Amino acid sequence: MKIVEVHTHVLSHDLERPFESATIRISKRQHCLVEIVCDDGTVGWGECLGPALPNAAVVKMYTGALIGRDPLANEILWQELYNMSRDQGQRGLTMTALSGIDIALWDIKGKHFDVPVSVLLGGRFRENIQAYATGGFKQDNIDRIESGVAEMVGFVEDGFHAAKIKIGFDPDKDLKLVAAVRDVMPPEMHLMVDANHGYDALDAIRFGRAAADYEIDWFEEPVLPEQLQAYRYVRAEQPIPVAGGETWHGRYGFKEPLETRAIDIAQPDICGTGGFTEARRVADMAALHGVRLVPHVWGTAIQIAASLQFLAALPPDPPGQNPIEPILELDKTANPFREGILSSALEFDQGVFTVPRGPGLGIEISRSAVEAASI
Repeated sequence: MKIVEVHTHVLSHDLERPFESATIRISKRQHCLVEIVCDDGTVGWGECLGPALPNAAVVKMYTGALIGRDPLANEILWQELYNMSRDQGQRGLTMTALSGIDIALWDIKGKHFDVPVSVLLGGRFRENIQAYATGGFKQDNIDRIESGVAEMVGFVEDGFHAAKIKIGFDPDKDLKLVAAVRDVMPPEMHLMVDANHGYDALDAIRFGRAAADYEIDWFEEPVLPEQLQAYRYVRAEQPIPVAGGETWHGRYGFKEPLETRAIDIAQPDICGTGGFTEARRVADMAALHGVRLVPHVWGTAIQIAASLQFLAALPPDPPGQNPIEPILELDKTANPFREGILSSALEFDQGVFTVPRGPGLGIEISRSAVEAASI
């Protein structure tokens, strides 16, 4: 079996109502999908985290090294592609593009051996995975507290066991939002906050100290991801566990944060950190340092399916009679590609996903839907 074609599909959808985190405004959903075709007709699908058009360009750069190669030699191909961009650094687009390729190769391997990727990763520790809802974005001309409360009520009604809201705009206003949404949540429901690196260290510490009484599970990206010393300062000076890692690509990106205990919770993104191949290494590193792993997820059904396969094969850490089970982030903003590119939807009910049992990623892509949405 040989690779004969590599394609990218840039999906695009203009949002009726744009939304904002503390650091970015999103007016359209764009995602870069990777399709790898083999000479026997086997097709693998992957996805790249981040800006779609630049990702597609970097995938094209890698394509020449893939044509004519054995797709089952995914580790060999990963190392070759990684080394191709060594002089330009292995963060950002070089890694997000590589991630999409790697996921597609694992999809091919699973289809070739007629097993899910989770089986290839060593076996499934679980068949069902709880999801937590991500929301709380700022919208134009809409009161944040009013919309945040209404959104949280919907998450409760939908059966989610946990939810994450966006902060990082202003510590005092953010605190009011936290208080308002916590008031409509059942006491057993978990709450997390994500500043999207919108604070500096002093504001992050001030917010964390003031918000401690609201039983927040983690404080995500409190400061700029490059500022590891600031991460350590925030972690030391306020009581909420600190999470981060969606922008720390690969094992080298996670090395210092883990070794210096800059975070309590590691959040690699399988579509950004290097695909399944590298995400396994990051997971092992987190376990070695006793840091909890909760992957970041932001994308289409392909990313969700890949993350489910990865989480299904994630060993309990620590093992025990009642181990801590991994959870999946589910972005609840408007995104027609969350389900619309599949021939049949992922199984999801009352906040719980059933891990697909089909070969590879376990999903079937609707080619007509992908073509209709591509630019």
